[in-house]
Amino acid sequence: MAPVEDSAATPVDQRAAAIEPVFRNGTITAFGITLSFSLGFLSQWASSDGVWRLYDGPPAALIIVGAALQIRALALLLPVEGLARTVYDRATRLYLIGLGLTGAGVFGAVVADVAAALFT
Repeated sequence: MAPVEDSAATPVDQRAAAIEPVFRNGTITAFGITLSFSLGFLSQWASSDGVWRLYDGPPAALIIVGAALQIRALALLLPVEGLARTVYDRATRLYLIGLGLTGAGVFGAVVADVAAALFT
């Protein structure tokens, strides 16, 4: 015998599958602020007077890919569909991966500059 679908349970399930708009708004703010720092760092680094070296490439690539993932995560949350739990979870995953890549790129750039200063 097939189970009978309870129509009264459907709205509860839909509410459980959505996040609160206020919660999403806070997440959008946090994503936007950290994204602006990532882009600001990249912009400042690109416009600095120093000469770009070959070892600057991998950290720059990590920062660029990380910032792109952060932008994608923010873009997923901006439409109304960003209130869906699955969309929110996906955006959060992308954001954290992007933030990790950006952090690794910044760390790599600092290590490369320190190593170049010590061994040159």
